[in-house]
Amino acid sequence: MIQAILTDIEGTTSSIDFVKDVLFPFSRKRLPAFVETNTDNPDVQHWLQNAAEEAGFVSAERQELIELLLGWIDEDRKSTALKALQGMIWKDGYASGEFQAHVYPDVPPRLRAWRDAGKRLYVYSSGSVEAQQLFFAHTTMGDLAPLFSGWFDTEIGPKRDAASYHAIAEAIGIPEADILFLSDVVEELDAARAAGMATTLVARAPGLCPDICPHPCVASFEAIAPG
Repeated sequence: MIQAILTDIEGTTSSIDFVKDVLFPFSRKRLPAFVETNTDNPDVQHWLQNAAEEAGFVSAERQELIELLLGWIDEDRKSTALKALQGMIWKDGYASGEFQAHVYPDVPPRLRAWRDAGKRLYVYSSGSVEAQQLFFAHTTMGDLAPLFSGWFDTEIGPKRDAASYHAIAEAIGIPEADILFLSDVVEELDAARAAGMATTLVARAPGLCPDICPHPCVASFEAIAPG
């Protein structure tokens, strides 16, 4: 019996294009000024120090850190520090109404149906928890954040590491076998299955389901029927 559904965001609930064409350019444009004007913000300084340590810097000037982070944005580096800083920057864009998060139209009704059926809903994304919460609170289809019971980012571990999924199961107090993980990345699903979770590959574009795949594959949340 599936008690909880754990979902990825980018490519699963939402278009990759929104992240690539809207969120990343916005954070890239705003990052230099954000770093320069938040020298007294302890949260910002914490993540800048974390980024410096990740890069192996013994010490770093602000401009060096800015150039480092811009490079990481360009390569879509899955850095927890970068994702945390991007989340802080995106907060202003959501608050001003400059953009709203895209979600596929089949997602909100299925999330509500699962929640109403007693399933607990969680997010696991490489984006920071703050970025996840902002994303779902400001979608083109309304505020979906209240539907979720919890949020996980890479502070709990890499998404392609089975240990991360064990840690999530322990954190929410539900056995791995009773959790369904949804993602568009096979390697993430492999890790979740290795941890004992049920899995489903979400392949949004027609014909993207592999001919041979160890995971059930669907093109829409409407085709997912958790037990």
